[in-house]
Amino acid sequence: MLGDDGAAAAIRLAGDAPLRSTLDVADPDDWMALDAGVREVAWYRKPFVPEWEHSAPLPADLSRLGESRLALALCHRDGRIRQEALRQSVRHPGLLPLIVIRCADWAGPVRELARKLLGEALDVDSAVGLAPFILRVGRRDRGAFGVDVLGRVLRQASHGQLAPLFGDPDRIVRRFAYRLAVEGRLLSPAELARAAALDADTVVQDLCATAALAALGHEGAYEDVLPALLSARNPRTRSAGVTGLRRAGWSKQAESFLSDRSALVRACARYVVRQHGGDPVAWYRDRCSSPGALALPPGAVIGLAECGTRADAALLRPLLAHQAAGVRARAVAGLRELDCVDAKQLRPLLDDPAAAVVRETAVALLPSAKDQPADWLLRRTDSERPRHVRVGAFRLLDARGGIVALRAAVGLLDDPDPKLRTWAGQSVQRWRPSADVRGCEAEVEQLLDRSRHLFSEYVLRRRKWAAGVSS
Repeated sequence: MLGDDGAAAAIRLAGDAPLRSTLDVADPDDWMALDAGVREVAWYRKPFVPEWEHSAPLPADLSRLGESRLALALCHRDGRIRQEALRQSVRHPGLLPLIVIRCADWAGPVRELARKLLGEALDVDSAVGLAPFILRVGRRDRGAFGVDVLGRVLRQASHGQLAPLFGDPDRIVRRFAYRLAVEGRLLSPAELARAAALDADTVVQDLCATAALAALGHEGAYEDVLPALLSARNPRTRSAGVTGLRRAGWSKQAESFLSDRSALVRACARYVVRQHGGDPVAWYRDRCSSPGALALPPGAVIGLAECGTRADAALLRPLLAHQAAGVRARAVAGLRELDCVDAKQLRPLLDDPAAAVVRETAVALLPSAKDQPADWLLRRTDSERPRHVRVGAFRLLDARGGIVALRAAVGLLDDPDPKLRTWAGQSVQRWRPSADVRGCEAEVEQLLDRSRHLFSEYVLRRRKWAAGVSS
């Protein structure tokens, strides 16, 4: 709405303000706001009719209304007026969006007339322009009719006519358009591959990638399709391209995707390599057996853990000291995947300069959080430590529970990082005493008093009582 809400726009239209200067007619939200605003009643007004009806009520004869006031009649609270306004609306093509809304009207006669008019008025050109709006209304109760009509009309559209919908910001619109294009075979396999590679919506990615590969079964132009799929940023499209390598007879190329950053792509690559007679495990072992290799891709490290055995932990442990942070992080994740975590060996990595390494290390040590040295971890929550080190240490202390968790959380209530402060406050609020607080009642009382701003007085007293602190 151009600076107005729905009710304010209705008042302007009642004064015969031009429709296009009152609404952004290309914005579905503006039309829906107008539809609701025309019937909006201020809570203090009596009788209970919208403000615009007091200043400029509609005449009994709607045949002489202009476009602006007829728009009000199409949204009127009285169904008989809406129905008569529909009959008059054929004179004003710009009111077609309101006819779409009335196709989902709660009044049966209004709804049936609107559906008849929409079926007569909608052609390919108007359907393309109204598609985002019709699909939005289609999410309402009784809104499916408009979507069915839209699909029937747009099935007659050419590639060029549908093209504007392929780039619509609403993913529902893009999905609808690509489904029609695939159904009507309006896009070549290469165009489908590019759409799968570039679109951000996973449904569109899957739809277009699947259709592109299916079309290749008849045409076989793999060199126009697979490069686009394999170079896509999104892993779902890359995985489809990797699977397509087998059908194209290019299975050897799947080896380069064994170390992809995506687990899904790596799994597809292993499948293709095995079908070609290769051994992914041997490939991973060969790459990880030279810990000094700077070119070692991190995906090869975690890939070994995904398909190797516990004995392969011997190849991963030297990689904990690798120069590349990605390799170190994946080595930690791989040891956790193989269930070969040595807490004493991993603990020093909580001081790693790379946040990804500390994050993976904290996750790996969580099962043994109670066995980690509390004082050592507490020192790593000091404000002079890097943020990712403080976060990793606190994650373990919080999982440990008891007096140590409370001590760490209260200490971080003044942390310079707002997210860590919030997390610490939430930890204090959900803290419950455990057996190790016996003998530490005085410290518990002091810590809870320091965090009293997080509790009501009643809850604070209950927490102290639960911890054995006398009132």
